[in-house]
Amino acid sequence: MKLCISLDLPTAKENIELVKEVNELGNVGEVWLKIGFRSFIRDGQKFLEDLKAINSNFKLFLDLKLYDIPNTMADAAFEIANFGIVDMFNIHASAGRVAMETVMNRIKDIPNRPIVLAVTALTSFDNNNFRSVYNEDIDTKARRFAIDAFDSGIDGVVCSAHESRDIKSCTADEFITLCPGIRPFGEDSQDQKRVADLDFAKKELVDYIVVGRPIYKSTEPKEVVARILKNI
Repeated sequence: MKLCISLDLPTAKENIELVKEVNELGNVGEVWLKIGFRSFIRDGQKFLEDLKAINSNFKLFLDLKLYDIPNTMADAAFEIANFGIVDMFNIHASAGRVAMETVMNRIKDIPNRPIVLAVTALTSFDNNNFRSVYNEDIDTKARRFAIDAFDSGIDGVVCSAHESRDIKSCTADEFITLCPGIRPFGEDSQDQKRVADLDFAKKELVDYIVVGRPIYKSTEPKEVVARILKNI
């Protein structure tokens, strides 16, 4: 299981300071950094380059959740892959099989292409709110989205830890599950609905855990990261 740290602080300077502090731990080869809408819209590609400049061993996950018509998604995926420094990005599974297949076909010949994940059900959904949008329970629809992604050649999915084991059982053990909403040591869930701690994530065979506020809201973020790494 690998740690992915969300860089969701209000300024690029604060995010950079956090990453520099984490870098002091030394062995960061297995640490991923998640760059979402807020940071990327504000700080752009240069921010990605600045993160890699701190330590090229950090892996970058560009969390933009692409969702559009198939060719537009594929065009965006091609540009992301050609940055040359993004190690993983994501798209929405609900865009459909054609869109997912089009994305993968567009980037398949790029050397060392990024890992591509498909978002199943956002961890901010509870089952009632999810049903109001998708007319199915989370477990059922997340499984269907995952199978569609797997059949389309996608590398894995974004899901909650609660769906991880089931998704692997209906796809493949090597099919990646990346799970937000991780509260490593039982911290407050805040706006997340389907959360999990480290022990539950390990039990459910999660490949990547995404941790944000429990790290960057801490007065000692480096110590929190060190504790997480020790327990995964």
